[in-house]
Amino acid sequence: MRAKLMAAVGCVLLAAFVAACGSSGNSGGGGGGKKVTIYSSLPLQGATRPNSVDVNKGESLALKQAGNKGGSCTVTFKKLDDATAQAGQWDAGATSANARKAAQDKSAVAYLGEFNSGASAISIPITNDAGLQQISPANTALELTKNPGPAGKGAPGKYYPSGKRTYARVVPADHVQGAALADWMKELGVKKLYITNDKQVYGVGVAKTTSDAAKLAGIQVLGNDGIDPKAPNYRSLAQKIKASGADAFFFGGIVDNNAVQLYKDVGAALPNAKLFGDDGVAISTFTKPLPKAVQSRTYLTVATIDPKDYPPEGQKFFKDFASSYGGKQPEPYAIYGYEAMSLALDAMKRAGDKCNDKAAVSAEVYKTKAKKSVLGTYSIDKDGDTTINDFGRYLVKDGALKFNKSVKVAKDSNGKPLGANAG
Repeated sequence: MRAKLMAAVGCVLLAAFVAACGSSGNSGGGGGGKKVTIYSSLPLQGATRPNSVDVNKGESLALKQAGNKGGSCTVTFKKLDDATAQAGQWDAGATSANARKAAQDKSAVAYLGEFNSGASAISIPITNDAGLQQISPANTALELTKNPGPAGKGAPGKYYPSGKRTYARVVPADHVQGAALADWMKELGVKKLYITNDKQVYGVGVAKTTSDAAKLAGIQVLGNDGIDPKAPNYRSLAQKIKASGADAFFFGGIVDNNAVQLYKDVGAALPNAKLFGDDGVAISTFTKPLPKAVQSRTYLTVATIDPKDYPPEGQKFFKDFASSYGGKQPEPYAIYGYEAMSLALDAMKRAGDKCNDKAAVSAEVYKTKAKKSVLGTYSIDKDGDTTINDFGRYLVKDGALKFNKSVKVAKDSNGKPLGANAG
């Protein structure tokens, strides 16, 4: 009996020793170093829900095709909602709660989110303080990664309390989108542009980059007004825009902030004006309710391009998505959800036996160079931005997005070369 007891005690001590050794030097993992968690935080309520659901589907598809593993680590995927029914869209409280939940989870190695740039402005400092790598499939606000100018009020440094970058995105930022919009406006003969925004981080940012790029293109910018997202209508604003002599209108913001009503009222007041919008309104909940007379004059940009213009990996994504989800074609940002997960898993694989170490995984994200992906070949720069400079132009027809053209944006909103033209 004594021998058996001593053997049992020896086994317990050995197990404890092995467990202790397994966790030694691990800044991010749990579960013996081979089981980790990746979190997603997206608005699963409100008008943005269709896009968010498909982003999650894209992320899940990437994980499934990787055998639910990042390198030698087995991944558990937890999907969080950063919206509330009361807000009807992303909510600051829900966002911070999600970020804290992931930051406090010792098994977490990546946080995929947010969808809205304003939400990321809240979550990045939390995940950064914990050393947790955040990867966004949709954020485009320039100030999250680069100095947007004096209006940025300390951005981007204020988002990184640790002094080290832990945020990256797989979608081009608004210095690219603003230029894409201005290029299109110029091609369509726009002379006088009136801009509005929804006063959120994303809306204000894309309104500024679009304004900057439009001016460089020789377009006169007549105004840039912040709107009240809860206003019952925008008829007085529409009359102000009409009186300005504008022949084109642009809204920087998201569909959740009363975008449909805004376009209805401006479209009615300016029956001949061209109406431009960003990727924040490139969604069925915006396009479907628009009156046909407004649809026919609405021009939208989003980083998603025509499936046929993607590399073979991208074309395969659309086929796989349709076969996995009942033949449904995805909302625009699904493919970026796929790539956000793919980047996280690839970084884990490159981290080798440290695939459960969040610091090692984060370091590998910034070492990403010439990664072949569903989006094409790209690198992540020192700021966390992708080098991709493709953008899609979309029209609205029969209540749906209709692809118009894929373009490569040669210069950003400040006139600096992009992509192959960059120095």
